[in-house]
This record gives sequence, C-alpha cells and structure tokens, in this order.
Amino acid sequence: MIQVLTLIGALGMFLYGMNLMSAGLQKAAGSKMRSFLTAMTSNPLKGVMTGLGITSVIQSSSATTVMTVGFVNAGLLTLSQAVGVIMGANIGTTVTAWMVSLLGFKADISIFAVPIMAIGFILSLSKRDKRRHISELLVGFSLLFLGLAFMKESVPEMNASTLAFIEGWTSYGFGSVLIFMVFGTLLTLVLQSSSATMALTLVAMNMGYIPFEMAAAMVLGENIGTTITANIAAAVGNANARRAALAHTLFNVFGVCWALALFTPFLGLVGEIITWMGLPNPIDIDSTELINASGESAASLASLYGISMLHTLFNLFNTIILIWFVPVIVKIVTTVIKDKKGAEEDSVKLKFIDAGHLSTAELAIGEARNEVIHFAEVSSREVDFIRRAIKAKNDKEFEEMRQKLVKYEEISDRMEYEIAQFLNALPEDSISEATRTETKRMYKVIGELESLGDSGEAIARILMRRNSHERSFTAEQIAKLDTMLGVLDKCYRVMIDNLKAETIEPIGLRQATDCEIELNELRNTIREEEIHKIESDGSNYTASVYYLDTVSEIERMGDFIINISQALDK
Repeated sequence: MIQVLTLIGALGMFLYGMNLMSAGLQKAAGSKMRSFLTAMTSNPLKGVMTGLGITSVIQSSSATTVMTVGFVNAGLLTLSQAVGVIMGANIGTTVTAWMVSLLGFKADISIFAVPIMAIGFILSLSKRDKRRHISELLVGFSLLFLGLAFMKESVPEMNASTLAFIEGWTSYGFGSVLIFMVFGTLLTLVLQSSSATMALTLVAMNMGYIPFEMAAAMVLGENIGTTITANIAAAVGNANARRAALAHTLFNVFGVCWALALFTPFLGLVGEIITWMGLPNPIDIDSTELINASGESAASLASLYGISMLHTLFNLFNTIILIWFVPVIVKIVTTVIKDKKGAEEDSVKLKFIDAGHLSTAELAIGEARNEVIHFAEVSSREVDFIRRAIKAKNDKEFEEMRQKLVKYEEISDRMEYEIAQFLNALPEDSISEATRTETKRMYKVIGELESLGDSGEAIARILMRRNSHERSFTAEQIAKLDTMLGVLDKCYRVMIDNLKAETIEPIGLRQATDCEIELNELRNTIREEEIHKIESDGSNYTASVYYLDTVSEIERMGDFIINISQALDK
C-alpha cells in the first residue's frame, strides 16, 4: 500500500513539476508567444514550425492546442492556420519524452535536482519578475525529475504471479496491441497529460513490466487521449473553436489508424534507426532482460530511445502526410460542425474569451485585453443612438432608440460581469506581476465602460420625461447637442486607440485630455447661454431643464472616458 501511495504521490510530483515549469516559461515569455503565434502562421508550414517551437518551450502540447482553440474562437487565427499549429504542437510534445529518456534514466539527475531547487529558491527571493519566473522553471524542473525518480523506485518488484498476469495480457497478438492502446488512451484521459502517461509508460517498460511492442501501443493511445483537453476547452466556444478541436482529434486518430495498419513495419523502422545508433534492436529485447538492468545498460537505452523515436516519427510522419490536406481537413470539420441555421453574428456578445483557456493564464490575458477593446467599441455605438433619440421626429423613432439605449445598458452590465468573472478565474500564482497590474487596470476600465452604458440609459430617461411633459428642444439646442456628441465621438476614438496600444503614449494621454477639456468648455458655454435665456425669457423653462440635464450627462460620459485613458497610464 505504501508503495502504491508513493507511486501516486510521485506521479503527482511529476505533474506538478511539469505544470510549474510550464507556468514559469509562460510568465517569462507570455506576451512574446502571443505575438509569435499570431504573426508566424501565414501558411501551414509556418504554423507547424510555430506550434513546434512554442510546445518545445512550454513543454505542453495541451497548453498550445487550447491556446490555439481560444485564438480561433476569438477570430485571431483562421481554421487553416490553427490546424498547422496543432500539427506542430504534436511534434513539439515529443521533446518531453526525449528529455525524460536522455536525462531521467541514463543518469540519476535527481542528485542535481535538489541543488537546482536551492538555486530556484534563491531566485524566488528576487524583486525582479524575470528571476522569479526562472525560479519557477527551475523548481518545476527539479520536481519533475524527483517525481520520475520516485516513480522508478516505488514501482513494486516483479514476482512470478505479476509477470504471469502481464504476460497474459500480452499474449493475444494484435489484440494485445489494441488492449494496450485503449489503456494508454484511458490513462491519458484520467491524467489529462500525455507527458505524464509517457513517463509512466517509460518507467513500466524500463522495469520490465511491459514489452517494447505494448509500450509502443500505449504511446499510440496517448496520442488519442491527449485530444480531450482541447475538446473540453472548445465545448463552450463558437463553431470554429469546436472545429479546431475536432481537427486535432482527426489528425491523431488518422495517425493511429495508419500506425496500427503498418504496426510491424513501423516498429521495424524504429528498430533499424536505434540499431544504426549502435544500440541493440528494442524489438529483440526480452522484458526479463530489463528487470535487473540499470538505466545505463544498452538494453535499457535501446528501449527508452526506441519509444521516444517512435513517438517522434509518428507525429513527424503524420504531419508530413496531412500537411498537404489541410484544406480537406478544414472542409471535413466544417461539414461535421455546421453553423446554426439562421444564426446571425451577434456583435454584442463576448467574442474573444468564450473558450476561456485558463490553463494558459499568462497567454489568456491577451484575449481579455481584446475583449475589453471590443467592449469599448460596443459602448461607442451609444453615441449614435443618443444622437438619433435627440433628433427623433416622432414617438416611434424615439421609442426605437430608447429601447436600444436600454438594451445596451444591459449589454454593458453583462459584458462587465463576464469579463470580470474571467479575470477573477485567472490563478494568481500563474501570472506575472506585470500581468497582475494589467488585470487591475482592466477592472477599472470595464467599470468605467459599464458607467457609460448607465449614462446612455440616463439620457434616454431624461428625453422620455421631456416627451411626457410634451416638451421639445429647439433646432439651436439640437445643433449644440450634436456638436457635443461629435466631440464625445472623438473622445471615444482616442480612448479606443489608447486601449489598443500595448503601452499608452504621452501623445495619446494628451489627446484624451484635450478631448475632455473641449467637452467641458462646450458644457460650460452651453450652460451659461441657456441660463441667460432662462433669465431673460423663462417661458420654456421645463424644456431648458431637460436640455441642461442632457448636456450634463453627455459631459459626464466624457469624464468616464478620460478616466479610462488615465487608468492605462498607472
């Protein structure tokens, strides 16, 4: 029982170490990875290289794939670009298997893991973000290999009954291949990490529990099981996000089909390559040879390298075959997952963070930023609705605009809540200090944008009360309000430009301030003129009150807008 619990704990340590290492790398290069992903996917080959590069760095094909699905959901990547990135991610994930094979068995790297962890602890005390991120990387790396070492040590020793039981499952010929493939799939579904399943497979094979052929079958199953993460992320996304996840599944399932059909010659090719490296053919190695062999023995190395080579060749060949059929894959997934009939694009819903890939928090912040910009663009439409409500010539025209302003107030409430909910769900320990600061700015910005929605509805109420008292604005008053709304429109454009900038420039802040000053001066001039008219002729006093209330509310909207630009400067 202690051995089993230790094995489970060692597996947990391995998984935690990998997640910590991946999180540290994402924090250190999150924004650069976002830019790299969107810039380097102009054709399928570049997409493959991009997916390979990012996955090799962050050591998680699931993270890359989920991030890609999110970008498709956001419209930042086309479906064709996403398929290329996913293919590259599958090749990149083989780096983990090689790292474990080369370092985790050949030499006892766990001896160096604790000193490396000490270095990581020292770096974690630094005030500089980059050093703290590197400390997470080092500690994660150490925990990964400590977990692997504990896994090797805690695997129960083989006895006659255990050996007979396993031999029973390996004696069904091709049926055994299918059994172990399904087992690899299920184990990956449970662990949610093909890298962890790969490590367990290497340990089991290295201990002599399973022969090389069955380990190879488990690897094929792991490639199917790893697709579930992307499908979970895409389940709440739009049609294109679900199509990208399905493309990932089709890619891996197709690969498993040809690998099973050519299982014997495929293993023969792997064996020839390992023999060319000066090691014995792993197919000819009996499991009993590995039971008492050290990790540095020729038989052990041949088996470990053989599985890593098979994993690499599987994904490499699969990509070489399917990269020419990306348009066909896109057509298939588009046919399977259709758009809703009669559904029109609803531009007032969230469009960037529906998939919510929180497993890559440092990368997901880019989608949150784009969603805030989208929120601002939606909010800016209120200016035209206010203008048309003021100029409405009859009750029907006014009521149509009033309902739009009420609707957009509800939309702003919902968008603020959903963006805030997304930001709240970002794990604090998985984002950098710079990203944490940016998150606080976003809370301020979405609060001000929600207030702009309230002001639009407030103006609609003012105009409705004016109409209920059978009052109207003069042509001169309407013209002055139109001038104010023109300035407000300009303030919106400057604010949106500032939101789109990675870092607000002094000129952007100055332009925002100039807009606010211009709006304030217009408000003051209009107020003085109207008060003078009331003093000289108060016959239309009630209409003047509603007019000044409208002027004040428009100027108040300018205050919310300048608050957003000022928040970006903090």
